[in-house]
Amino acid sequence: MATLREQIEEARREALDTLATVSGGGALEEWNREYLGKKGRLTALFRGVGALPGEERAAAGQAINAAKTDLERAYEDASRRVLSSEQDARLQAEAVDVTMPGRPVDAGRLHVITQTTRDILRAFRDMGFQVYEGPEIELDLYNFELLNIPPEHPARSSHDTFYVDDRLLGLRPLDAPMDDLPPVVLRTHTSPNQIRMMRKIAPPVRLIVPGKCYRSEATDATHEAYFSQIEGLAIDKKVTLADLKGTLAAFARAIFGPERKVRFRCDYFSYVEPGVDLSIDCIVCGGKGCRACKHTGWLEIMGAGMVHPQVLVNGGIDPEEYSGFAFGMGPERIAMLRHGIDDIRLFYSNDLRFLQQF
Repeated sequence: MATLREQIEEARREALDTLATVSGGGALEEWNREYLGKKGRLTALFRGVGALPGEERAAAGQAINAAKTDLERAYEDASRRVLSSEQDARLQAEAVDVTMPGRPVDAGRLHVITQTTRDILRAFRDMGFQVYEGPEIELDLYNFELLNIPPEHPARSSHDTFYVDDRLLGLRPLDAPMDDLPPVVLRTHTSPNQIRMMRKIAPPVRLIVPGKCYRSEATDATHEAYFSQIEGLAIDKKVTLADLKGTLAAFARAIFGPERKVRFRCDYFSYVEPGVDLSIDCIVCGGKGCRACKHTGWLEIMGAGMVHPQVLVNGGIDPEEYSGFAFGMGPERIAMLRHGIDDIRLFYSNDLRFLQQF
């Protein structure tokens, strides 16, 4: 029968041989339990020390402790080896083949109204106009009064215009009494910038003003409470209606094609005199008459006119020396005509199926 020292050496060699073949974390832990655990082989050998003669116990205990130390050191080395091997295997499994083509990334794109606005601005910049912007929260003074829109005009009622409590903007003390019509509004058009720029820039003036506008509208296929507008203004000595017609005809052909015909008809706007509207021959039927043009052969695209003398005075310009023309249009209207869109609400519905077409 093998002595205790022989059993210790046999258990040590067997444990080291088995450990050399361990290749996974689970097998490594199983080895640890079998040889070093509370019920392991070396622990069982410790129990046999008590049966030895007294003079042999110390040497046997030392031999078991030495074997245990060897196995613990070998276990730590094996743990590092197994961990490194498992990490290498995981990295290999998760490796990215850099030679493979990447997944396509969906690129963003400009909104159709932004595209249309840029096309309009480009057309006027090519004719020497400069682009300016102004505030969306506007004084009633600039939005209506200085533009020759009288107090009784329907557009100045709260049914048509969004009025702002100017106390919340810090323009008046919070305990100040609330007027029936506060003098601050969400601008209903970009025309207020005409007055602002007239007071800042000495003639000659050629400017184009894009921006967002707000009106208390009943939303339908052709009306929105939130929309875009682009206004233009030109002031110089001896500016005439012929200059206005030539400018707008050139614009219409730049946007809708060089073959476009244009038509001007008399119209009324408070801040111009005379006023006109500009139409182009129907891009659907070529002017023959269809549902799109209501069988007239013409599509209206904007209003315009010669700047009213009183508006020039309000802008600090002498109407005896200078004259000018102004015009305004909605990019939504232009986009609807260019792309055959029949509902303005589609522009702001955020439906990707619609927006991705442009």
